[in-house]
This record gives sequence, C-alpha cells and structure tokens, in this order.
Amino acid sequence: MASSTQVEQNSALPASVVEKLKSALGAKHVLTERDELLVYESDALTLHKRIPSAVVIPGSGEEVAAAVRILAAEGIPFLPRGAGTGISGGALSTGGAVIIEMARLNRILKIDYENRLAVVEPGVINIHLSQATSVEGFHYAPDPSSQMACTIGGNVAENSGGPHCLKYGMTVNHILAVEVVLPSGELITLGGGGTDVPGYDLLGVFVGSEGTFGIVTKATLKLTRIAQGVKTLLAEFMTVTDASRTVSEIIAGGILAAALEMIDNATIRAIEDSVFAGGFPTDVAALLIIEVDGLSAGLEETAERAASICLSNNARAVRVAKDEEERMRLWGARKRAFGAMGRIKADLMVQDAVVPRSRLPEILDEIYQIAGRYNLNIANVFHAGDGNLHPNISFDGRDPDQVRRVEAASKEILQLCVNAGGSITGEHGVGLDKIEAMRLIFSENDLNRMLAVRDVFNPSGLCNPGKVIPTTKTCRYCGFGMEDFRHKRLTTHGMHRD
Repeated sequence: MASSTQVEQNSALPASVVEKLKSALGAKHVLTERDELLVYESDALTLHKRIPSAVVIPGSGEEVAAAVRILAAEGIPFLPRGAGTGISGGALSTGGAVIIEMARLNRILKIDYENRLAVVEPGVINIHLSQATSVEGFHYAPDPSSQMACTIGGNVAENSGGPHCLKYGMTVNHILAVEVVLPSGELITLGGGGTDVPGYDLLGVFVGSEGTFGIVTKATLKLTRIAQGVKTLLAEFMTVTDASRTVSEIIAGGILAAALEMIDNATIRAIEDSVFAGGFPTDVAALLIIEVDGLSAGLEETAERAASICLSNNARAVRVAKDEEERMRLWGARKRAFGAMGRIKADLMVQDAVVPRSRLPEILDEIYQIAGRYNLNIANVFHAGDGNLHPNISFDGRDPDQVRRVEAASKEILQLCVNAGGSITGEHGVGLDKIEAMRLIFSENDLNRMLAVRDVFNPSGLCNPGKVIPTTKTCRYCGFGMEDFRHKRLTTHGMHRD
C-alpha cells in the first residue's frame, strides 16, 4: 500500500492553458481556485490527498475530447472522475493532473426493452437506471454498495462488483459497448452494442483499466429481467467460524445464491447505533444475508435448503424477510454499513482482497489477530459468497502513529490473502493505494507486459499517471520515470516539486 498521507499542493496551470480550456468548456466549468479544488483532494479513501491543478466539467463527449486535446498538446496529465466514491485513490490527481469531472454527463439516452439494453452517459448514478427500468420489469444487475451515489463511468473504470454479482457477474458482464475519448483526444467505440463483433476483445481489456486507457463518454448496458420470485434470509451465528463455514457449504450444496453477505458484530453494532439501523440482533458474532431468486416454482424449497445448512452449522436462528419492505430494510442496512462505520472515527480504510471461500474461517481469524497486534479496530462486512473480503479499519488520519499502524496492518492483510491463494483486490481496484502490492502477485515481466498494453491506448502516459502498475525509479508526485520527458515537462511547468 502506498504511503502518502500528506496533502500535495500542485502549482497552477499555465494561464494560456486555462484560457484555452475556458474557451472550449465555458469559464464557469473550469475551476482553479484553491477552495474549489479542495473538494477534489481525495476520493472516499481519505488516507491519500492530492490537490489538482484544475478541475474541468465538460457537458458532452465532444467537450471531453476538446479538453483532452488541449492538455495533451501541452504534455499536462489528466484523469476522469465520477462521484468520488472509489476507495483505492484511483481518482486522485498526481503530478498536478487536471481532473475531468464527468458529473454533467448524466443522461439516460436510450432504453430499448425489446433488445434489453440501455445507452447512458458516464455520470448516470448506478441505481437510477434500475429505478428508470423497474416499471417494465427490468434492472441493471451490478449493484455496488455505493450504488445510490456511484456512477456508471466509475463502475466501468473499476469493473465494480456488488452483493448480487455472485450470481449475475461483475460490471464487465453487463457492458455491451463504450464510447471512449483516447488520451490523444480521438473518439472511438469499443464493442458491438449488443451484437458480437470479430477481432480482439478490446472492450474486455478496457473495462477495469481504472481510467488509464481513456475516458468513457457513453456506455451501452445490458438490462436484466427482475426475477419472478425472491427469498431473503437472515441467519444468526454465535461464532464467525460457523458463519464462514456455512458460506462454503451453501455453495458446495449446489445452491446458486443471488447474494451471500457476511456482517460481523463490530459492523452490526455500528449499523444499529446509526440512522441506518435494520433491526439486526446485536448479541451475535456474525450474520449472513442469503438471497435466492428466480422462478417462483421451487424457490421456497431452495430457501429451506439454505436455512437447513445454516442450522446444521449452529445458526441460532434463521428468518425469512416477510415482505419487500423488510427485505429492502435489510439490504438498506447492509449497503449503508460503510457510512455507519464512518461515524466511529474521522477516517475509514476499507480494504478489499479475495481468498478462496474454503479459507474464510482461518483468514478471518488471522485478520482479527492482526488487528490485535496493531491495536486497531477492524470490522468485517463483505461478499462472502465469492470470498471478497472488506476489512474496515477505523482510525484518525491526523494521528501519524495511527496512520503508520493502519498501513502496516493493511500490508499484512494483503500478504495474508495472497499467501492463501487470493488476490489484492476483488472490485475496488488498485489505484494509487495498492500499486506496490501488485508486486505481490505479478513478476516484473508480467508488469512490463501490462505496461505494454497500456501504452497502446495511452502512449504518452498522460491519462491518470501513477496508478495501477508500479514502475521502477518513478517520481512520487507524477508517476513518471525520473528521466522521462513527461516528468521533465511537468517540472518545467512548475506543476510539482522535483
């Protein structure tokens, strides 16, 4: 995990560049004052802070392309930003990079129920598409916990997951095409928009590239029928081990759950002490939210089988949400867990790693031991069905000692998960925070091949520099090599300290 808790102040853009941007986008859509820029100093991971040299807010794909062309011609780095709900530092400015804020591109352009697709701009809030299509019995299946705020563009950049991705798949499984502004300013389309296209799967390569390949200006998304029936169970366990063992047994039992989430006691208490309370019992060690959906015929039997597996693993009780109101209350509490934990201390580190489901009991036990060794409060709420852990560490970022312990504990957790045959991220991305942790799972040759792919899309390296792939002998401010002409150009502009 990268260590960069200082607030980096970058010098202003050259006046000539500011004037060109104002001419292309309108003066009110180019922000350069410090109090305006402070809003963009971090994403939802407040451990890292970088003040951009400017923020531009285009209103169309053509304006995005115009801004990119102006910045690229001057050798000035830039990056896209959506709602800022990311928690890997992926939408932070490095080296004075100009933030291209996509909030104004927020229209649902087309809904085609016959072909089960929708065309949207990147600033559309995730849940708004499901709300717009539910009247016709459809929804957009990927549902990150931040779906009430996160944007489609950010989801594409991070290949976002969510509770129901256990059954329905990640964002990449629901993207049919994207319109992209390349770092050169060229506008291209990747994917077939609903039809198979020959050639390389450049769309699959692009999704999850974390803003380092280009900027999405339009996306064609797959719409999914809302299931005919749904059963949501809440299972109570007196030990985390019993709850985590149950997860593997449900999957091994052939039950294709739509979602399978675990919430530990620390998280339960945080939720129930907040305005997001869902009526969870606070005297249990862990809860499982198990949801099964599909055709109504046979669904009751599937739910009973899942409940039986829970009870055979020492569940104290299992209850089924009696109606849609109770079901939504349970999910509302689960999806607001991070917000509830944000009340505990000034800052929250939401880690994101993946382990084999069968290793959950021992891995969770070791994570709690790591917390004890570093005298930290760790709470776990995560996508248990696919082994995607989210240890949450509450801390005060103003205390250097706490920050040091959080960083050390995070490194141990990532190493633990990798040693267990897992990965350093399941859905939140690498960004700035985990860039050095990439070396835990990839060789230098692996990383160089990834850089070669990035260079095809982003040969100048100006689009979201210093993210995802670590390089040797790089400047900690801009992410470029110390001898790279792009690094020298930035220091010439005075956009960061050498």
